[in-house]
Amino acid sequence: MGNNKETEKNKMWFDVLNDEAEFIPLLSPEDEKKMQREVVPDSLPILTLRNNVLLPGVVIPISVGRDQSIQLIEDANEKDKLLGVVAQINQNVEVPLGKDIYKVGTLAKIQRMIKMPDGNLTVIIQGIKRFKITKILQENPYITAQVKALIDANPRKSKELSAIVDSIKDLAKEAIKINQNIPSEATFAIENITSSVFLVNFITSNLEISVADKQALLETDNFKERALQLLKFLDKEVQRLELKNDIQNKTRRVLDKQSREYFLNQEIRTIQEELGDGGPQKEIEELKNKAAKKNWKPEVKEHFDKELVRLKRMNPQAPDFGIQRNYLELMLDLPWDDLSADKIDLKFAQEILDKDHFGLEDVKKRIIEYLAVLKIKNDMKSPILCLYGPPGVGKTSLGKSIAEAVGRKYVRMSLGGLKDESEIRGHRKTYIGAMPGRIIQSIKKAGTSNPVFILDEIDKLGSGLRGDPASAMLEVLDPEQNSEFYDNFLEIGYDLSRVMFIATANYFYDIPWALRDRMEVIPLTGYTIEEKIEIAKRHLLSKQLEAHGLSKDDLKIGKKQFKKIIEGYTRESGVRGLDKNIAKIIRHIAKSIAMDEPYQKKISDKDIEEILGKPKFSVSEYENNKIPGVVTGLAWTRVGGDILFIESILSKGSGQLSITGNIGKVMKESAQIALAYIKSKHKQLGIDAEVFDKNQIHVHVPEGATPKDGPSAGITMLTSMVSAFTGKKVKANLAMTGEITLRGKVLPVGGIKEKMLAAKRAKIKEIILCEKNRKDVEEIKKSDIKGMKFHYVNKMEEVLRLAFA
Repeated sequence: MGNNKETEKNKMWFDVLNDEAEFIPLLSPEDEKKMQREVVPDSLPILTLRNNVLLPGVVIPISVGRDQSIQLIEDANEKDKLLGVVAQINQNVEVPLGKDIYKVGTLAKIQRMIKMPDGNLTVIIQGIKRFKITKILQENPYITAQVKALIDANPRKSKELSAIVDSIKDLAKEAIKINQNIPSEATFAIENITSSVFLVNFITSNLEISVADKQALLETDNFKERALQLLKFLDKEVQRLELKNDIQNKTRRVLDKQSREYFLNQEIRTIQEELGDGGPQKEIEELKNKAAKKNWKPEVKEHFDKELVRLKRMNPQAPDFGIQRNYLELMLDLPWDDLSADKIDLKFAQEILDKDHFGLEDVKKRIIEYLAVLKIKNDMKSPILCLYGPPGVGKTSLGKSIAEAVGRKYVRMSLGGLKDESEIRGHRKTYIGAMPGRIIQSIKKAGTSNPVFILDEIDKLGSGLRGDPASAMLEVLDPEQNSEFYDNFLEIGYDLSRVMFIATANYFYDIPWALRDRMEVIPLTGYTIEEKIEIAKRHLLSKQLEAHGLSKDDLKIGKKQFKKIIEGYTRESGVRGLDKNIAKIIRHIAKSIAMDEPYQKKISDKDIEEILGKPKFSVSEYENNKIPGVVTGLAWTRVGGDILFIESILSKGSGQLSITGNIGKVMKESAQIALAYIKSKHKQLGIDAEVFDKNQIHVHVPEGATPKDGPSAGITMLTSMVSAFTGKKVKANLAMTGEITLRGKVLPVGGIKEKMLAAKRAKIKEIILCEKNRKDVEEIKKSDIKGMKFHYVNKMEEVLRLAFA
């Protein structure tokens, strides 16, 4: 029932006359009287319509597809062919119930029923009389309702009513005349309708107005009021048709104007050619002259000449003409074989790197080595470097310094969040708004084919429905392929082998492995506190003073105050947070100067707390624990190194192991390995086997809000458990880091420099770590680990011997 739709959609009123004219008989007075004598039954099956309203006398075809509706039609056809037809209130309701239909409908009689091959029915029905639903009797399998007939009295003849009906006829014929889609036979139909009531109902049924408006006309008892309302709707329809025709005529005139302009432009072009001064032709000549001055390879010149011939054949008014011209201009703007001369002075390069960056000695050493090779072998393909490390350690600025040191142009492209492959390879010219990829655009911007090209945040490349940019970057970063980089817009290979690509990333393992394989990776570790103080003194303070319009004489910050800012207000490997806090202090001073308020030029600790608030962080210091089971470990985090405490305690139980402290899977496995090792070596460790059966051990890592994971706490956990089982206290001022195996071997771990610096800050005196980490400790500056003693071990027995000495 909810799926019933009229065959005719009323796209334009009277369209029904095109195909279904045989279903619209013109009622004679005798037919009208016969309909008026028809008796409305007390109850009727109700067929619901979505997009139309059936009125008395009108014949419409309906396509029926739902099982319930088909059953209704078949039942009514076998009985007396009578049914009630009511419009839906909401067209979107698929299976309408009693509450979803209007209360006033039309008694209808089935004139013809046709079964379609797909099982649907096409039924032709004619409206007879109006009725009102008084009660819904049933809703399944279809709606059946108790109804009451509505009396349609014959309208009294009057001059006013006759004038209204004549106006309706005139407007209907005018609408037929305006609308070319309505056949001329419609005028004949209107002229031959003698019944005023049927005329109003017929035009209402075929008029393009909403179902709600048609329903309102059906529910209007007074015929004069109904005719007046129809007259208003019909007048609006005529106005709409006139406006539509007016718009079509204007559009036709615009098209005629465009054709005229095209022929005029052709004539102007011919005249300009004769005079030697000509728009598009002049542009083509300019492109040709520019191309003659270019120093490019034969295959590039051949491709350009071919595309230029295509441009000459194009109509200047066509959209493709502009795209082709832009394409040729791009080819002319690209540097191709234009190279900036390398001015590689290694001493000067070292000075630039030292001036712009404090510390990072290993990184600078690697960069100078690359520049040395580039100087010796001028035709060497530029290396592809990847600088990875925590935020704020100077990765991007190192690229600028390298460009300055070698005298090359500098361009930067941010890859963070890039998900569209066409951003790398460009769009094909066939697309509207096509443009080259950002690689080619950046080369064009640089003006040379060998710039220093920074690929920033390469670890944050994404992928989506528009391709995988990381895969597209493989061609860019592969020295064996990038000599013929193919951009979809350029449609010809471009040599990127002389570009010095420098990628930057925060997290090494977030870089797609295929890209990692194509780059020379240089890690950048975090800065020590001493290095941060020097960076603040040499670079950050002067930079922020200049940015805020102050001089060096307006503010002084001492080393002690810098250290307080670093330790109390930042927790990072780089210096971005430190830079922001210095800027905040300078803004406070700038406000005092602008308002002529007194202030201290030399910042004190008290001033720092007044401006920045109370310290947000506290330095983790070693706790001199006096109870067994507590051991100090060393951890690496994404903001640098830190110390952590492993606590173990025994309680009555049956040998279970409990682990808490928001720790990850790997760390839990380390605890399980440690307990298994202790059980297997309990005799050597002096632990009674019954202890394991009568007690449970609980291992906890404080600061539960902070997630922790990794294998480097293995020896710390084992030492903590042995301390708890034996009751022995661990040696004071001692920390350790290392992975363990079930056999008791100690394995090396990463992040050694950051961990050692964290231990130094926490005033740790002795460190236990794997023998294989000795080389990592030896790479740290002696001054950074002065006063610390290191114990290198291979087995857990050595760890325990040192820890309980």
